[in-house]
Amino acid sequence: MSLFLISCGGTGGHLAPGIALAEGLGEAGHEVCLIISNKDVDSRLVNSYPNLDFKRSPGCGMSWKPLGFLRFQWQQTQAFLFALRLIRTRKPAAIVGFGGFLSVGVALAGFLLGYPIVLHEANRRAGRAIRMLSGLAQRIYLPEGTQLKSLPPQTVRHTGYPVRREIRRLPQDVARQKLGINVTGKLLLVFGGSQGAVALNKWVTDNFERLARENISIYCLTGLRNGSQGMVEHQLEDGQVARAYFEPFCDRMTEVLSAADLVVSRAGAGSIAEFIRCRVPSIIVPFPYAADDHQRANAHFFEQQGGTIVVEQDNIDTLADEVVDTIFNDWLLTKMRDNLARLDRINPVDMMIRDLESIAAQHASA
Repeated sequence: MSLFLISCGGTGGHLAPGIALAEGLGEAGHEVCLIISNKDVDSRLVNSYPNLDFKRSPGCGMSWKPLGFLRFQWQQTQAFLFALRLIRTRKPAAIVGFGGFLSVGVALAGFLLGYPIVLHEANRRAGRAIRMLSGLAQRIYLPEGTQLKSLPPQTVRHTGYPVRREIRRLPQDVARQKLGINVTGKLLLVFGGSQGAVALNKWVTDNFERLARENISIYCLTGLRNGSQGMVEHQLEDGQVARAYFEPFCDRMTEVLSAADLVVSRAGAGSIAEFIRCRVPSIIVPFPYAADDHQRANAHFFEQQGGTIVVEQDNIDTLADEVVDTIFNDWLLTKMRDNLARLDRINPVDMMIRDLESIAAQHASA
């Protein structure tokens, strides 16, 4: 049995795959310690995993504003010292970083202490932390077809996004019953994540009545920053009722995704991976201000695989028509689900575990 240290906090897109890998390593008989941040998104998600070992680290995102930059430097120094103490105490077989500000201090500390560094990049354009740390890594996991310059071929493995084991397709009626959703027609799920929710929330408000006339109800995850909650009804001429449900946060993505006929969302790598696992067709609106424009790259690759339809935010006024045309097109929805099943043939967690065990064995014998 080996101990693996996983740095994965700061955003849901980093934390969720870290949890998925930790679960797999635990089932394989290994010990795992996950490093997370003090942000609310981490606190909400980890409450669902009381059996995992989480350690909270200092750290904050980069800012070029003078006070923000000073705070970033101070927090990163504290995170580095925290990582040094933790690594010396736990003596891991390898350190895995999923990117973001928390991975920097942990990877630097581990490298200086002589431990193998493994990185995972979920997006089709690597983030700043992964690019900066790539020279320290013994292994880097990248999406299929993605490359990083100046890396020796033996360093790179191409793999997908680790999805938590509880994310799986449920029968639609079961999922709706679990959520307490009462709809008679189609159900559209809409969410924009932590940064991109505002424009999609406004789109829901502006277009609910139009969609309701088509007997399309909406389940909208508004985001913690917006925080709106409640339900709005629209009475149809035939006596049926279309509803718009607003929730700021949901940690029951299996039920929410399985309940929906169609999803409108941003193009985070984690969201796309969960759409694939739950076989839910989608229309993706890439967040235009994402770092390195990675969401556009994610979205267009996914569209090329037949898993989604992409609508740019500049064309969001066409989104309602696209939703209506898609959600009632049974042939297209079936075709998209078939493509999603094809994309879900390989479990990234299994491949990563075998590779990490090999890296751990090499480190132990060195």
